[in-house]
Amino acid sequence: MHLTHRPVQSGDIPVICCFPQGPDELFYMFPKATYPLTPLQLSDAIAQRSASTVVEGQGLVLGFANFYKAEHGGVCALGNLVVAPAARGHGVARYLVQCMINLAREQFAARELWVSCFNHNTAGLLLYPQLGFVPFGVEERQTWDGTRVALVQMKQVLG
Repeated sequence: MHLTHRPVQSGDIPVICCFPQGPDELFYMFPKATYPLTPLQLSDAIAQRSASTVVEGQGLVLGFANFYKAEHGGVCALGNLVVAPAARGHGVARYLVQCMINLAREQFAARELWVSCFNHNTAGLLLYPQLGFVPFGVEERQTWDGTRVALVQMKQVLG
């Protein structure tokens, strides 16, 4: 599948809101949001973040991510990453993370890109190290229903 990327547009927001398939998936993507994800919740997050980007394939929006932290010459932190359910396992997340690495380098001259991944998010925990991210910390957090989880923090030094 041929993938492209571009900045998010307002018409993409209702589509992206359908990607999280339950409270757990929404928690991985956007811990502060309440399920189901609404256009207002996502629009507010986009307004407070940088480089909100979508991946397209075959004319469809297939993935979304942004930076919740973007320090010029410093650290960018990847957030809100989500892939359309039908597109999972087809390289969309890998392509999207590579795009975000390039944006961190080119738009922000970032020295490091950080990503945080919850311990239940097996796909993310397996993907990020393949793309050069190295764990550097673990924090305890609580899910939407109060369950204890580990947030694994990883980073990639951008050359």
